Amino acid sequence: MSPGKRIHRAWLGVAALAVVATACGPGFAPAGVEVVVRRPPPERVEVFGTAPGSGFVWIRGHYAWQGGDYVWVAGRWEAPPQRQYRQWVAGHWAHTRGGWYWVEGHWR
Repeated sequence: MSPGKRIHRAWLGVAALAVVATACGPGFAPAGVEVVVRRPPPERVEVFGTAPGSGFVWIRGHYAWQGGDYVWVAGRWEAPPQRQYRQWVAGHWAHTRGGWYWVEGHWR
């Protein structure tokens, strides 16, 4: 095998390894998002009653990072802001290299 082909193969191997390492490992938080080093506590179990009206969706509670600690934000019933929105995508804590960050829930 010629030296040029060996170098080319070596670079292909390095590139493939970089792609795999990037795809498998945790990434970075989006710009402007606060990253918290401490893992969020387990979610609380909430008891909720009947919806206040048709079309309302239960948005479960979650821990928010406020004032240097986790604070529980209670769940609530909410109606979609517009008729075309039918599904609530729940917010969640995502893990990254530097710690944890909150991904806001949204209507879809």
